[in-house]
Amino acid sequence: MMKRLNFMARKNGGIDALVAVEAWIAKSFDPKLLELVKVRISQMNGCAHCLHMHRLDALKLGETEDRLLLLNAWHESHLYTDRERAALAWAEALTDIKQGHAPDVTYEQAQAMFSDDELLALSIGIAMINAWNRLAIGFRAQHPADHKRAA
Repeated sequence: MMKRLNFMARKNGGIDALVAVEAWIAKSFDPKLLELVKVRISQMNGCAHCLHMHRLDALKLGETEDRLLLLNAWHESHLYTDRERAALAWAEALTDIKQGHAPDVTYEQAQAMFSDDELLALSIGIAMINAWNRLAIGFRAQHPADHKRAA
């Protein structure tokens, strides 16, 4: 894989602004549920770097290996609450926006589980992890195991 720009090492107002938005989200939404959403979106987007980071962050917040392992099949598992299911469905709808244009039924399920402020914070969090995934994939941010292997 060709080495590309290390975007996180850049002193850049754009990256600083993204980090500031992340700090706001961390104060505005359930951090454990947000990490679950970040892992799921990173699975969908195929971002190994972000999957690694957010899996570890989720574990630190008390998430279980079983739930993380089954996250790709959350539709079929009874390990997730209705609130988590609504967040995951909304995350999938916004991530794969071309597929269904955020269907009304998915929005209504999320709206039933979250206050307006929570739903907005969740939606911004979904947009942010999609942005980070695109930066990490585009600039080829490596998974730590790839760094070790290259060394």
